[in-house]
Amino acid sequence: MATHRVYRITFMSQGRVYELYAKSVGSADLFGFVEISQLLWSQKSSVVIDPSEDSLKHEFAGVKRFFVPMHSVIRIDEVDHGGTSKILAMTGQAGAMSPFPVFIPPGGEKKH
Repeated sequence: MATHRVYRITFMSQGRVYELYAKSVGSADLFGFVEISQLLWSQKSSVVIDPSEDSLKHEFAGVKRFFVPMHSVIRIDEVDHGGTSKILAMTGQAGAMSPFPVFIPPGGEKKH
């Protein structure tokens, strides 16, 4: 019997931290990106609507797959079942993004 994998993906985008659930996560054909597809949404009753998850549903409406830069990914966890997707605001020092360190080999820069 095939197991159904569920992933919780946490990443930063435009000063916010996204936490989403998906069935498919992998390295993308685009160098330096993670491909995420088959998003999962919580199956709560239609009477109670979580506004943060509802805004995410609208933001990702019609999206089959999307790509996140590797340096924006905080973590990817394989979990037993999906949960409620949410957006969190980054505050304090956690909100200060620093650039990904880049190694430039000696003599790599050309002088004119």
